[in-house]
Amino acid sequence: MSQAHDRVKIGIVSVSDRASSGVYVDKGLPALKEWLTQALLNPIDFEERLIPDEQAGISAALIDLVDAGCALVLTTGGTGPALRDVTPEATLAVAHKQMPGFGEQMRQISLKFVPTAILSRQCAVVRDQSLIINLPGQPKSIAETLEGLKAASGEQLVPGIFAAVPYCIDLIGGPYLETRDEVCKAFRPKSAIRVVTPG
Repeated sequence: MSQAHDRVKIGIVSVSDRASSGVYVDKGLPALKEWLTQALLNPIDFEERLIPDEQAGISAALIDLVDAGCALVLTTGGTGPALRDVTPEATLAVAHKQMPGFGEQMRQISLKFVPTAILSRQCAVVRDQSLIINLPGQPKSIAETLEGLKAASGEQLVPGIFAAVPYCIDLIGGPYLETRDEVCKAFRPKSAIRVVTPG
């Protein structure tokens, strides 16, 4: 039945002066790829970028990925208050619509772990038919933000942001994303759920 799932192109961007210059190994891109591969039933074509903390360069990379047909673009890094942290500014500069609920929910999730979550400036925007989301820089935080918080029993305590991503992409005219419920159960209104019939 794998042919029933839409193929999706996803852009992943790690923003780091030191990783992009080879001072240390980037962990953001592998973490994003691993989580998305586990969470989605769709076949994925990844477009990867590892770039320094330069606002113009980040904006250019985001535009390039949207123009290349990425329905979803995820960034990691550069979202704090430090002088070199300019990912949110670069993201907002290319926005056609802002989606503030994503940033609000990311901070709610992170506040369950650390009080410094209020220093995060992550945001999400729509450009053309693409959803762009800024994620935290740490691999553990990336997974927590996307999946949300679960009890030991597996019960969802706080929804992760990815639960809303597939329906958002539906609404902006992108491919139909399907998730593995045990990783992250996507939410859609009943009228928006596609029924796949064996063929």
